[in-house]
Amino acid sequence: MTKMVKRTIWIILACEFLICLGISLIFPVMPFIKNEYHFSAFDMGVMSALFALVQFIASPVVGRISDKTGRKPMLVWGIIIFALGEFIFAAANHLWLFNLSRVIDGLSAAMFVPTSMALAADITTERERAKVIGWLSAAFSGGLILGPGLGGLLATYGYKVPFWVAGILGTLSVVVAIIGLPDERKAGIVLHQSNHHEEKGMWHKLKELLTPELVALFLMIFVASFGLAGFESIYSLYVNEVHQFSLGAIATVLTLNGIISLILQVFFFEKLTMWLGEVRLIRYSYFLSALATFVVIYDHSHWQIIVATLVSFEAFDLLRPAITTLLTKASDHDQGLINGVNMSLTSIGNIVGPLLSGATLDMNYQVPYLIVIVFLMFAFGISFRIRRG
Repeated sequence: MTKMVKRTIWIILACEFLICLGISLIFPVMPFIKNEYHFSAFDMGVMSALFALVQFIASPVVGRISDKTGRKPMLVWGIIIFALGEFIFAAANHLWLFNLSRVIDGLSAAMFVPTSMALAADITTERERAKVIGWLSAAFSGGLILGPGLGGLLATYGYKVPFWVAGILGTLSVVVAIIGLPDERKAGIVLHQSNHHEEKGMWHKLKELLTPELVALFLMIFVASFGLAGFESIYSLYVNEVHQFSLGAIATVLTLNGIISLILQVFFFEKLTMWLGEVRLIRYSYFLSALATFVVIYDHSHWQIIVATLVSFEAFDLLRPAITTLLTKASDHDQGLINGVNMSLTSIGNIVGPLLSGATLDMNYQVPYLIVIVFLMFAFGISFRIRRG
């Protein structure tokens, strides 16, 4: 890698980590906001859902725009909007302002995350790409994992403090991005996009891109996000009610998962893709996650359940970067649009997974995880439609 490529990657890694950190800062302070302003549980649910809804709608649109206008403007504006959203949340004292902040945060994530993936595809070779996407995935998940803990720590000085801090860091990141990110034209970076003279609409362009292989990859990214969200959203309740796990045991499992996930994605993801290839890694991950989920349902040994949980979580955490790497290789153009759809489908999975798991949990404790297993095995079957190359 050249110095310019390395600098660019480090900047987008730091900014993506910060944005994902800001996304999850809200979780530990939600009870304080609810009590302080006398919001209902429904109000808080809407506040959380708005982020995912806006991200779902906006991701393909801004991805397509970045294909036309360049990556740097979209990345810089994404960070500016992130900082604005954090400052609004910190200063808010009415429900509509809190909701506006979450809408802005969702738009920020839609602008930055898929565009950063597209830029990574633009400036790396296929050999380097798995490593870089593994790093980006680690920054994404690392921010989400560490955000609640950092938010809880800063909230001891005032529950709005985390958002003031995030807004200030976002403002500093804007300066770093403006100075440090390369201008594609000046740096000679060739965007992976279609001919600029072809003024085609987003939906027309998407139809052209939807080859059977790309459709299969999009289906798999949806199942991966649906499976993880469905598995994770009720995990604490499930193991507490069914297997009598204590709060300490649950916290230990989730902490171990965060640590192992970061180590896998940063240090071993590239090695695994070189050893197995992305396609076989995806197949093994789907199969192992389904098998481990089955063990969580029917085993009654605490240690075996903990090991199965970690296997399931790590398999999920390898799926997203592996599928994303294949998506960047599936087409030589329109990386912004492809990664936008990728993020949009991830958002749908993150919405549908918890809703379906929560609804079916009242029927029977095993039903949500059985549904997850069915989806995972369906995706395992789809993976055989993907060529090894």
